[in-house]
Amino acid sequence: MNKSDLANISLLMVEDDLTFSTMLSTWLRKKGFEVCTASSVGAAIKLLRQPEGNAPQLVLSDLRMPDHDGLYLLRWLRTQGMNTPFIIMTSYADVQNAVEAMKLGANDYISKPVQPDLLLQKIGDALSARTQCHTEGAAPQPPVVGQPSAPAASSQPATYATGYTATPPRHPGIEGHSSPARELYRLAALVAPTPMSVLIIGASGTGKEHVAHRIHELSNRANAPFVALDCGSLTKELAASELFGHKKGAFTGATADKVGAFEQASGGTLFLDEIGNLSYDVQVQLLRALQERRIRAVGGNEERPIDIRLVCATNENLPKAIAEGLFREDLYHRINEFTLHIPLLRERGTDIVEFANYFLAQANTELHRHITGFTPEAEAALMAYPWPGNLREMRNVIVRAALLAEQSSVITPLLLNLPGAGAPQAATPGASLAIKPSPDEELARINQALQQTGGNKSRAAQLLGIDRKTLYNKLKGNR
Repeated sequence: MNKSDLANISLLMVEDDLTFSTMLSTWLRKKGFEVCTASSVGAAIKLLRQPEGNAPQLVLSDLRMPDHDGLYLLRWLRTQGMNTPFIIMTSYADVQNAVEAMKLGANDYISKPVQPDLLLQKIGDALSARTQCHTEGAAPQPPVVGQPSAPAASSQPATYATGYTATPPRHPGIEGHSSPARELYRLAALVAPTPMSVLIIGASGTGKEHVAHRIHELSNRANAPFVALDCGSLTKELAASELFGHKKGAFTGATADKVGAFEQASGGTLFLDEIGNLSYDVQVQLLRALQERRIRAVGGNEERPIDIRLVCATNENLPKAIAEGLFREDLYHRINEFTLHIPLLRERGTDIVEFANYFLAQANTELHRHITGFTPEAEAALMAYPWPGNLREMRNVIVRAALLAEQSSVITPLLLNLPGAGAPQAATPGASLAIKPSPDEELARINQALQQTGGNKSRAAQLLGIDRKTLYNKLKGNR
């Protein structure tokens, strides 16, 4: 289905995180969808009970909801005889929930943080499947977990599936101009045209996948797929399936053949993030595949040749893991023909303010703000803060500050809410709960934030500098 065919499609988003719901529904409306929202399963059911001409044509639902979960809504929908396309989205991406969703008739499954272009493709695929079923008079067949839909003609060459992370186009704004940044991307450009395997070493949130994608873009494989697989999210039992694919009936839940990441990336680049998390048994299988350049699907007998450029990343000390018997030394040397070290954000000098302005521009677009920049005091606070969470933490801080800057055209230290950047942390609702206050102080802050936001837990979590799930857990713990 072409993107132009998606215009005026009515879509129901079931999501209790109001900030996320507002941002994503606004983007979908810009793409031509008619979007209605529900913050609970009960509210969603009321909207789905409307006459056929007024009922939503597709449901996009979070898995975890206050009253029920997304699977409850899916079961209700199917027991009513409704074949409305249904896509589950969740921060709790695990194979078991994906299998259950597919068994119940979900069309697809996408992990948060949602990549908009990937979501648009999945929506188009779900609606196309419904149209085809109506035309042929056949019952819809749910896709296999991890089985990618055929890419649209207009899609980027990158290939994705459940477990794979959609990689956005290159953003020069997050590369920087400091000496460490220039050296990093000089080396990336040097190794990119070669067939050498690359190991990217860096702390969490430093942008390892961005560097991997940059290597792919500068290589002679740039027009072939780039497939990113997060090894940290793989279970020991299904890691081999995600890497090499499986045959129908190979294990419980394998209801059809599945293409693995190696074949997905054929002719292109395979990026294995957090490779240090692979179990020892899977390391053996991976080493064999890299040595022989051939793979065998789980439950299959036939070996197939592979043609991929391998780029791996880790935030672990692999030599230490080798010494402890947790990582194979021969695999380490196989994946580490060339090493790139990504500097910490706090080591990148004036890049810090450049990155902050880049994320502020993104936040202005996402939140419909018109913030012009940072006060000198705020810039000083950005430079002084150690950024333990690196770029990922900075983006969260800047987006949160932009959200709270309702009456301000600039970002101040108080809006940034960084330790040492403004008012005393214990005196305001916006003070981070990471300072470990006493339980009574913590509960007082939470109640103050809830009062200030009229009971809106998503907004209260923003004020407190924590995510919504953490707030729920703290509320339960203080009861």
